[in-house]
Order: sequence, then C-alpha cells, then structure tokens
Amino acid sequence: MYAEERQQAIASLVIANGRASVTELAQAYDVTTETVRRDLAVLDKAGVLRRVHGGAVPVRALHLVEAGVGERESTRAEYKDAIARAAAELLPPGGATILLDAGTTTARIAAHLPTDRELVVVTNSVPVAARVAALPSVSLQLLGGRVRGITQAVVGEQAVRVLDTLRVDMAFVGTNGISVRHGLSTPDNEEAAVKRAMVSCANYVVAVADSSKVGREDFVSFAPLASVDTLITDAEIAETDRSQLTEHGVEVVIA
Repeated sequence: MYAEERQQAIASLVIANGRASVTELAQAYDVTTETVRRDLAVLDKAGVLRRVHGGAVPVRALHLVEAGVGERESTRAEYKDAIARAAAELLPPGGATILLDAGTTTARIAAHLPTDRELVVVTNSVPVAARVAALPSVSLQLLGGRVRGITQAVVGEQAVRVLDTLRVDMAFVGTNGISVRHGLSTPDNEEAAVKRAMVSCANYVVAVADSSKVGREDFVSFAPLASVDTLITDAEIAETDRSQLTEHGVEVVIA
C-alpha cells in the first residue's frame, strides 16, 4: 500500500470511528508507530484530521459550537442514566456537601439523589435546582449570575466569586471533552471559569461523561487530569483510552 493510500484509509477509519490510537492504526495497516505518526502529521497539516495525544480525531471533534440542552437531553440517554445512578452511589451514607455542575448527565444525578441522608447541594444549573428544591433532605444553594440559555447554566464573576469561598466534599462535573493532553474541556470561556472554580473548591472531583466525550478536545481546558479523582463513563470507552486515563491517576468507573 502506498503512503497516500494508507493515509486515505486512516482518515476514513478515524472519521468513521470518531477516533483511533497510533497503536491501533499501526496494527491495522501493519506499519510501525513512527510511520503512523508521520501519516497523522501529514493529515493534520492538510486539515483532514487533528492529532491528539496517542492518536487522532476528526476535525469535527474539536468543537466550538455547542448543542442545546434539548438536543443533548435525548443523546445517549441510556448511558447517561446509568452514569447518573453510579454517581449517586458514590455519595457517603452520612451525608455530604456536593456540587452539581450544569449538564444533562449531572441533571440526571439530581434525579437519583438519596433521600435518606442530609445533603447540601450547590449548583449553577437551573434544571438541577428546580429538580432538587422540593426535596426535604436537600439544602439547596443556587449560584447567582447570568444564565446561558443554550446550557441553562449560571455563569459570570458572581458565581466564580462565591465558589472561591467554598469548600465541598464532592464535585460532580460535566465536560464536553476529556483527554490526556487537554484535560477536561468545554467550548465556552465563561462556563470553563465556573467549572474551574468548582474543581478547585472540591475535596473529591468526579467527572461524569459518556464515552463519546473521551479523546475529544474542546476549545477551553478547565482542569488537568491531575485534578480529577474519578471518571464515570460507559462500557464503550476504548481500552487504550481507559488505560491512559488510569495511568494518569484517574479511577475509571464503568456504569
């Protein structure tokens, strides 16, 4: 196979699968990993793919445009429900102070909160606040600021300032992308600032994200992997991705 033919095949494979590792591509085309890296460099320069740590993703995987809550609510809903149930099981039996980030997966965690223990819930999510406000076992603190319509998340300096004064037991944080190189990332600077403050004020950080987010890199990184204790995801995560995350100190829980 000529280099041009192999590169075209690699591009088609990555675009079809959403990502591929250097090792997988080397095995698939019976070449060395160095050859694959050279191929990926050519494809990246041509704007066909984007190189990421350990492999490549399609250009479309580097998002600047966000889907709205309504569109994301029905996407991979079964996986998100399972992730939310697993997240709720991490809550200690004696009660806790927790942060629930905005997002369709974190909103599902709110639906699974146990009612047999006292919880202090801090959130920047309008849907989460509406869901837990009536629970007698929950003391709710809704962060103030401007609400972004597309995500229904509170953002801005006021929210960040309050978070800077808090210390909570656990933060359940959503993310648009998670990778070894770029950490946790999201398309919007203001949401990134709030998420960054959430991570900073938590004793234990749990990222909740279905496997389609793993290996993706969005515009703004808000936390390195070193800040994440646990990732809860689904069984479709690639074994290479899982191994890389584990090697960087992240416990990967399959829901």
